[in-house]
Amino acid sequence: MDNPRYFTVPGSDRVFDRNKMLFVLILSLCISLIQVSSVNNLLPSIEHAIGASQSDIQWVLSGYSLAFGLLLVPMGRLGDIFGRSMMWMIGVAIFTVASILCGIAADPVMLNLARALQGVGAGVFSPQVTGMIQQYFEGHERARAFSYMGLAISASVAVGPVLSGFFVLILQDAGWRWSFVANAPIGIAAFLLGLRWLAFSKERRTIGPNAAKNDATYRRSAKRAGKEVGRMRGLSIDLDPVGTLLLAVAVLAIMLPFMLDASWRWWLLLLGILAAASWVWWEGHYERNGHIPMVSLSMFRTESYALGTLISAVQFLGTTSVFVVLAMAVQQGLGFSAFEAGFIGLPNAIVSGYMAVWAGRYAVNKGREVQVGAFVAILVSLVATIPVAYWVFTTGASGWWLAIPITIEGIGLGAVGSANQTQSMMEIPSAHGGTAGGVQQTSQRIATAIGTALITAVLFACVPGGPEATAHQWAIGFGWAMGTIAVIVALALALSVVYMRRGRVRRAV
Repeated sequence: MDNPRYFTVPGSDRVFDRNKMLFVLILSLCISLIQVSSVNNLLPSIEHAIGASQSDIQWVLSGYSLAFGLLLVPMGRLGDIFGRSMMWMIGVAIFTVASILCGIAADPVMLNLARALQGVGAGVFSPQVTGMIQQYFEGHERARAFSYMGLAISASVAVGPVLSGFFVLILQDAGWRWSFVANAPIGIAAFLLGLRWLAFSKERRTIGPNAAKNDATYRRSAKRAGKEVGRMRGLSIDLDPVGTLLLAVAVLAIMLPFMLDASWRWWLLLLGILAAASWVWWEGHYERNGHIPMVSLSMFRTESYALGTLISAVQFLGTTSVFVVLAMAVQQGLGFSAFEAGFIGLPNAIVSGYMAVWAGRYAVNKGREVQVGAFVAILVSLVATIPVAYWVFTTGASGWWLAIPITIEGIGLGAVGSANQTQSMMEIPSAHGGTAGGVQQTSQRIATAIGTALITAVLFACVPGGPEATAHQWAIGFGWAMGTIAVIVALALALSVVYMRRGRVRRAV
């Protein structure tokens, strides 16, 4: 087929449209990300409406993140084996039902269970998005797809706080409920469009009474098309349950200490480190003994994936806390409403979305250089916010001035997202796309949990809780928090420079 927009699947006579597939995948990504960016604005309303304690409120945030992080890698693996479209459909259905349950929750327990279920749904479908882009797009078309993912991330970050703030402004105490329920029609639309537009080829070859026959037909068609395809293992598919359990324990034990406020929590971190080391040993041992591990450690011998994943994790350690600090500072220190706080980051998101699409054009051939330039822009933005914030807090100037340096950060965030995603995945075989994407996203979730705990701790070391905090204390706390983020971004910049130079050496050879 001459038009690269359309494709067929060996063993099927249907013609699929890549643009439609990408649209429905990005639609699902949007609703999961909006749930991350919008909830911070809802916490006071939730606390008042259902009598939630501070601990309950903490778990409104943490329950989603934990469930999400725990499932990314195993669900990516299941999608790689059985079929990504089916796993995506299951995840979207779970997420949609959970959103409705969040909206009708009568007490904190029901809300937190529903939030965890939302995280389960997002954890099931998110790695399938990366996996299907890896499977059905190549070269510059893949970079374009990842750039639209970056655009979706930027749009979701912008829309989430504004949407939730709008609902609270208009509907008062009932507004938080509609912020959750609003996901349901989008989820239903995504589910119905997915039934129509996604390719379910692998599912027919791995599940059901005709799986063996369909797999044989597929292999004959692929052979005629000149493609090498391995034989399916049928019912003997290796799910690596020990590896799955060890990774789950590691992720849970590493993330929890940064979400709990208990004296014994750091013992969990030690357990997590031991579990992570055991998982690495087990995966290598399992593969050496002729089995198929959940994650093949050979992926990390691919320089672009290993360094790209490390750079991304370091970035998430710092940059994801910028808007947490900003929202706290302008609402508690300057008296902004949740609605107004959402709008400060809107120019950042608009610029970020544009830069994500722009960077997608150069991500394949110049992605390493784009990453370096992006981190420079982020670092300049962070350093510039410190004197601007000090001026705003200590002189009574308008807090809207903060939008200027924060917007500069959007240039870097959008560009680095597209470039890093493309560079990280460009040498990963499509058969492992879901698992590789799950590993990368899991590292990002862990880094986000650690970074948020670290940066907010720095902020509140300077700013006492309650209304007694002075403007000068907010200025100092904001400066130290942003300065800490800047140091982390400088480390990500250094790693990206190393990655760029290694690429130039490889091209020279």
